[in-house]
Amino acid sequence: MGLVIRKPGVYTSIQDNGRFGYQGSGFSTNGVMDHRAYVIANLLVENDPDAPVLEFALAGPMLRFTTKTIIAITGADFAATIDGEPVPRYAAIMVKRGSILRFGAAKTGCYGYLAIAGGSVRVPEVMGSRSTNLKCEFGGWKGRTLITGDYLPFVTKGVDFLPNLGSHRIDPDPFYGFEEDEIAVRVVPGPQEDMFTEAGIETFYSQPYTTTTKCDRMGYRLDGTEIETKHGSDIISDGISFGAVQVPSHGRPIIMLADRQTTGGYAKIGTIATVDIPKLVQRPPGRRVRFEAITVQQAQELLREEARQFEMLALKVRRPSADGISPRRTARRLTPILEKQAMKTQADTLWIDRADRAERVGSRNALHYENSADANGNDRDNGKDRIA
Repeated sequence: MGLVIRKPGVYTSIQDNGRFGYQGSGFSTNGVMDHRAYVIANLLVENDPDAPVLEFALAGPMLRFTTKTIIAITGADFAATIDGEPVPRYAAIMVKRGSILRFGAAKTGCYGYLAIAGGSVRVPEVMGSRSTNLKCEFGGWKGRTLITGDYLPFVTKGVDFLPNLGSHRIDPDPFYGFEEDEIAVRVVPGPQEDMFTEAGIETFYSQPYTTTTKCDRMGYRLDGTEIETKHGSDIISDGISFGAVQVPSHGRPIIMLADRQTTGGYAKIGTIATVDIPKLVQRPPGRRVRFEAITVQQAQELLREEARQFEMLALKVRRPSADGISPRRTARRLTPILEKQAMKTQADTLWIDRADRAERVGSRNALHYENSADANGNDRDNGKDRIA
């Protein structure tokens, strides 16, 4: 019970939150590029927050489901269809056995996500994560991107019901600004900001930069005005965080992302706020980006605010709806409860339940005689006197 890859799409892989605790040994964190779309996808199908998803870029895959289940699609708009019928993003959708899910080329954004109810696909956990490490070839599905003919089993045999399924939908997320030619991305300055001249820092925060075709899961190269340094940008290699903004000798920023190397030898002028990384990675080539400086405390508050938004969203998608009850499941859940209640109250039954049959229905012969007497026109008292 699972799905079959009919066409793999572009860079389709299995990812989750990421692999942490091993950068000291040289292993990248991996994980999804757009954490916001990932969280919402799992939330819509009521998966655990760290359940794996299918991530794809620029052009999506074509999949055939071998069992019924419920899915959610988030991220960029890939004009998805099921058996030829358009399906919405940001909604839990029932999929029948044998259905074909097709994704086209991205109409907006770059990365799309597919979450599957019941825990998603069943893949082994490697070093605490199910994310695919493409460079080291482990994790995910056989340590690689998906190819035609791959069969991915589900954790559960098939999910045919979610309570209040009608509420498991939200409007497409306006956070990304897909229709905008230019967006603002917030940056925490440092850690080697002192290696840049005042003019260089002013350039970084005042001039727009453009996304290029040299963008992948490792990093995004931007084009624009050169950022001036005091004495070059080479440093002794140190650690690189998710969203670090490196500036090599050519003076143009490179944003380090999910599959980044663990250390690097170029000065970092700042680090993009975690909440704004999804906005950046969904920018296709040729779109402009501006950087705004914020403090560490402001970046932390933004992250807390995002967590509160996710909590409110979880309550919203679980609100009662007309299709919130499954009669079959309700009966299965109520049966043991009712049986237990019956056992507890057995000693307190009514007298009519405790009485023997004679007390409840009387003597059959006597009843028959009384009915016969009444039929002959005699009253019951006279009949009883004659019997006596």
